[in-house]
Order: sequence, then structure tokens, then C-alpha cells
Amino acid sequence: MDFKLLNTTAPSANRPRLRSEWLETLGDTLAAPQMQSLAQFLRDEKALGKVIYPPGSEIFSALQLTPPEAVRVVILGQDPYHGPDQAHGLSFSVRKGVAIPPSLRNIFKELQRDLEIEKPSHGCLNHWAEQGVLLLNASLTVESGRAGSHQNLGWEVFTDRVVATVRDVGKPIVFMLWGAQARKKFGALDGFGHCILTAPHPSPLSAHRGFLGCGHFSQANAFLERCDRGAIDWSLPD
Repeated sequence: MDFKLLNTTAPSANRPRLRSEWLETLGDTLAAPQMQSLAQFLRDEKALGKVIYPPGSEIFSALQLTPPEAVRVVILGQDPYHGPDQAHGLSFSVRKGVAIPPSLRNIFKELQRDLEIEKPSHGCLNHWAEQGVLLLNASLTVESGRAGSHQNLGWEVFTDRVVATVRDVGKPIVFMLWGAQARKKFGALDGFGHCILTAPHPSPLSAHRGFLGCGHFSQANAFLERCDRGAIDWSLPD
């Protein structure tokens, strides 16, 4: 794995891919020594037989599905799910056929309360990403069974740059900040004309403290429509 070799037509099924629109602004960051040290760390961990999620080809799925100019909403997670077959590069999302995790169940519960959207039969959020919802984790990889294991290794530098790129793109965007870490990540958004929505994290430990009932989905759509950017279809087709 070498972040300097990212491209949109990578022949290897396990090589990270990143679309050219993001590479134009993130290429220098990916080539920086800290990111190359992170790439070497991931290579070494895999050489030791450790299982890393998501698969290499899906590390940048959020950026592959949502180019910077298309971003209308940003939802930040902490790090990928660390169980088998769950993580596929989008925050809070799991593959079709995988049991819906508790935090995502609470997100769907709030969607149903807020917009009367029927709870989906699966937890794959590709449909949101394809409409301009950037589902970004603060750390983009994790070791199997060890939540937070790849925090503070360099991913935060990269995702901070992603946030800055989106912030400065010149279009109004909705930032949904769920939990203290998300609020800290997006601490420099004031004064850019964006819509900033804050609430506790949707995990079972905190959702009852204000996430359930926050109304973020209807507020996001109202803001986007006022700005002539169009509402998000928050339903998830089977």
C-alpha cells in the first residue's frame, strides 16, 4: 500500500483508489512523510497477519462515491466498524446482508420520527453518498476487534484536510456533528455560511440524551432547499 500511487483505475482489487477530483487537493497530503509512515504501518500490520478493516480497495469509498463539488451534507464517524464484513468505507454504513449496528438503528429511528421514513431493511448507505452525503470517518482503518486502534497514527491529518477542502468549496453544506469528537473535528466552521447541526452521538449510550428528537434530517433538507441545493432522499431502496 502506497498512498503516493493512488489512482482511479487501480488494477489491484486490494489497492486504495481515489478519484482525481480529490487527488487534486489531497495529493500533497498523501505524499507527506506522516502519511507514508501510516502506509508503511498498514503494510507491516498486514505482514504480521493482522486483519485490517475495511479492505484496501474500500478505504477511500466515501471520497470515491462523493466528489468534493457534489458534497451537500457531511456526517462524521470515529473509525470503521471492527467486526467481520461490516466496514466498507462509509461512516455508520454496513454492507447489505449484515446486521444493522445499534448506532445506525438509532439513526434510522430518528429518520422515521423526523421524516416518517420507514426503517430500511439494510444498513448500506451508498444511496446517501451518491446524493452528496459525505460519510467520513476520522480514522479510515481499524484492526479487527480493536476499536480505535488506528487513531492518532496520521489519518486525522488527512481527514482534517478533507474537511478543510469541503469547507472551502464555496457552496453551502450541512454538517451533522454527532458527539464530542465530531464537534471537535469541525471546530473551525463558523463564518463560512454552512449549516452546523449538533447532537449527542447516536450510540445506545448517548442517543437518549438528545440525538433522538434532534430533527437533523428535516433541518438539513430545509437548509439545502433554501440554498437551492435540493433535498436529500434519506430513504434507502432495497
